[in-house]
Amino acid sequence: MDKKYNHVLIVEDDKEIRKGVEIYLQSQGYQVFQAADGIEGLEVIEREEIHLAIVDVMMPRMDGITMTARLREKYDFPIIFLSAKSEEVDKILGLNMGADDYVTKPFTPMELLARVNSQLRRYGRFMERLGKQEKEEAHVHVVGGLELNEETVEVFVDGEPVKLTPIEYNILLLLVKNQGRVFSIEQIYESIWNEEALGADNTVAVHIRHIREKIEINPKEPRYLKVVWGVGYKVEKF
Repeated sequence: MDKKYNHVLIVEDDKEIRKGVEIYLQSQGYQVFQAADGIEGLEVIEREEIHLAIVDVMMPRMDGITMTARLREKYDFPIIFLSAKSEEVDKILGLNMGADDYVTKPFTPMELLARVNSQLRRYGRFMERLGKQEKEEAHVHVVGGLELNEETVEVFVDGEPVKLTPIEYNILLLLVKNQGRVFSIEQIYESIWNEEALGADNTVAVHIRHIREKIEINPKEPRYLKVVWGVGYKVEKF
């Protein structure tokens, strides 16, 4: 992975968690900065070039939600929230205030690394486009970190190419071009296979599962391809 954007700030009042995350991220090539609360975190951001912040929800002096609201007034780099399961409401509020992702405690280093890599790949692509002042063309469809190019028939997730079968690609394209709209299994089948949907449930479900395995960090908690129980599937609007 390109480490051009590799400055990570950890804002966490638990010293052991801070140190553990620092050691692991440094071993993966990241330059890590630390802060024990939101006030210290904002001070670090003012004096250092930060590309991503990992922010705990509950901290003394200034919590993660307040810190996120403050830094979003000036900065647009990714923010990953650390939250306990009991902090579900705070987690949702934090996302609404400008956080990009969250990891629930306790978490594994590999899970956190996957989130960091994902967010920084996306941020790197965003900065490259911004620097070149490129405009997305009509044949390119972007949903968060998911990108489909109809002209080249390519799919990228957070900057990384993803190989889909023609059927998988066409299903995903249908849903991406209609973000937020729910398609029933029958509608998906008839649109892609161009024939009447008789016993199509399992066929569509298998392809949806394969697509999720390729585009989602955690297919069991999909970010893009969502099921609407009893109705069908959709790609979430971003």
